[in-house]
Amino acid sequence: MSERQPYATDVSDERWALIEPVITSWKVQHRSVSGHQGRPEMREIVNALLYQSRSGCQWDLLPHDYPPPGAVKYYFYAWRDNGTDQTIHDLLRWQVRERRCRLADPSLVVLDTQSLHAAAGVPAATTGRDANKKVPGRKRGLAVDVLGLVIAVVVLAASAHDNAAGIALLDKVVAGTEPGAVKKALVDQGFKAAVVDHGRKVGIEVEVVQRNPGDTGFVPQPKRWVVEQVNGVMMVYRRRVRDYEHRPASAESRVYWAMSDRMSRMLTETSTPTWRGA
Repeated sequence: MSERQPYATDVSDERWALIEPVITSWKVQHRSVSGHQGRPEMREIVNALLYQSRSGCQWDLLPHDYPPPGAVKYYFYAWRDNGTDQTIHDLLRWQVRERRCRLADPSLVVLDTQSLHAAAGVPAATTGRDANKKVPGRKRGLAVDVLGLVIAVVVLAASAHDNAAGIALLDKVVAGTEPGAVKKALVDQGFKAAVVDHGRKVGIEVEVVQRNPGDTGFVPQPKRWVVEQVNGVMMVYRRRVRDYEHRPASAESRVYWAMSDRMSRMLTETSTPTWRGA
């Protein structure tokens, strides 16, 4: 790594050791025709992506002591398109679960959606307006385990019904876990019978958790509260506070990078900057 002043978002040697094997394997499989491996160090590419994730800056506003924005962008898109970002995320998730004496895949997941405003310039074709929450932009759906680790993520136009997000999430959960591992999913009342029916088709019991009629304001519900916590964690990563991505797939990749950052800190017992003084 080149000599420079470190940023709070840079990966430590211990955290890089968790990620580096996947990146090195990808690099070996994607040699250029000339055999040249490129100038940017892969660790610095990851550092730049994590800096952008936490700070929320535009590509061209990445600090000059990182690799050129075009190079960082190239690897972000390449890893998004071939699933390297999700591979890193899933390997870290399995390690966190193993450390907590859990099986690699959970038996219970919690589903929820959150509507986010879209930034100026985000294509109108991939956005919409959430009629219920009055939010123009995109809808992010998460499936998480009871530890608050992401199992699946989908990003749709905010105008999409929660049912569409729920069905897509269930499909991703089934595709991304061992057959029959996930047996139950908890959802709120925004999800309807279509999600319950789809759950039966894919072998997952979907339970709609009813809100206590006597509750007013936000009242955490047993087990389901963990997905609200994850939504809160996403707000620490400023690139996720508003949807700046032109493609929903990029928005999904940002979730994987944010969670990979968090899980690598969990595994190395490294504190996460809160930015409260920012």
